[in-house]
Amino acid sequence: MALDSLLPAEVMLAACGDFAGHCRETRLQLHEVVMSGADDALYQGDASLAVAGRVPQGFLGDWLLDAEFIACAAPGHRLHALGGELDSERLRGEVQVVLRDSGIRQPRDEGWLGAHQRWTVSQPETGIAMVEAGLAFGWLARHRIRRQLAEGSLKPLPLKSGAVRKASLHLVLAEPLSAGPACLYLADALRRAAADWRSGCAQ
Repeated sequence: MALDSLLPAEVMLAACGDFAGHCRETRLQLHEVVMSGADDALYQGDASLAVAGRVPQGFLGDWLLDAEFIACAAPGHRLHALGGELDSERLRGEVQVVLRDSGIRQPRDEGWLGAHQRWTVSQPETGIAMVEAGLAFGWLARHRIRRQLAEGSLKPLPLKSGAVRKASLHLVLAEPLSAGPACLYLADALRRAAADWRSGCAQ
């Protein structure tokens, strides 16, 4: 299973717990990927199913959930000291942290604004830590920074436009017609876990 790093941990753990209770004899390998890394895993035959940011060409997929990215910086960052709404030109002069695409075939630069100083990291947690430390700004997944937003260690940036971005995740079976019962059960477990997560976010 190739899982995009954007997938909430609660969804992954709930699905795996469900799977463990029904498919005890099945080995499970998780490939944690970023952006087009899920595409590569499917094209190369490394995954029976994937949770991907988009459905790769030649495959069919089902929407699982949407996630929000919020433009954030630490409260003491100079962007917050400017006052008023910020435009993209002002952001380009600051360090932006972005997540490295783990794919090789057609890597993407999603989320990069074109800042002169770009710090690229491989793990979402590293990017969050850099922004929280005041070293950079970035668009961070809301579900990963709920605590920091509540505590005030991260503060949304007052952008004129683009302060919030959305990204979708899709469930893709590599070979839906020949998938075995364990693979199909895991796919359904992911659908159920994603539906529960969506329901919780709506409350």
